[in-house]
Amino acid sequence: KPLISKNSVMEITNINQLDLNKTYTFADYLLWRFKERVELIKGKILKMSPAPAPNHQRIARKLSLNLGNFFENKSCEFFFAPFDVRLPNKTGEILTVVQPDLCVICDRNKIDDKGCLGAPDLVVEILSPGNSKKEMNLKFSLYEESGVSEYWVVDSSEKFILIYSLENGEYISRKPVADGEMLQSINFPDLRFSTEGLFEF
Repeated sequence: KPLISKNSVMEITNINQLDLNKTYTFADYLLWRFKERVELIKGKILKMSPAPAPNHQRIARKLSLNLGNFFENKSCEFFFAPFDVRLPNKTGEILTVVQPDLCVICDRNKIDDKGCLGAPDLVVEILSPGNSKKEMNLKFSLYEESGVSEYWVVDSSEKFILIYSLENGEYISRKPVADGEMLQSINFPDLRFSTEGLFEF
């Protein structure tokens, strides 16, 4: 039986209560209490893959150590999933809520008790089997138009990292960082580390 919130608004406890063809907002998203992990892309529900596979988690942990150490005691702040990033559209309406694997936010005013409101300065997504197409297509366009200034796509199966930087509203791709090479951020040039061992499990 669905729970009733203090505002007498029905909380959704089963994803099957939702119409996947309907357009939803962040206010709707806050009422969802089901176990499935979802993101909201321009009002449409996007089911995330189940809990990430161990290799995905291992890569995320290794990258987190590098990013966490680099941004420790700096003005920019580092976060990892699950962490809600709300991306308002041009009219200010919030129809998009994503959970990047890793992200860095330099404007502390964007951070509140619900996560981040607005584009992070750096987003890292680690591709998992089955979500590659989603990450490459949907999120590439989404992060580009939302103004995420640097975007890394980590391909664990092919063992390389693609780095995109935003220039004049469009992403420019850099040479892929192959396994074992040095990775250097575009917007944070001092953020530089070897990918040696990143894909070894």
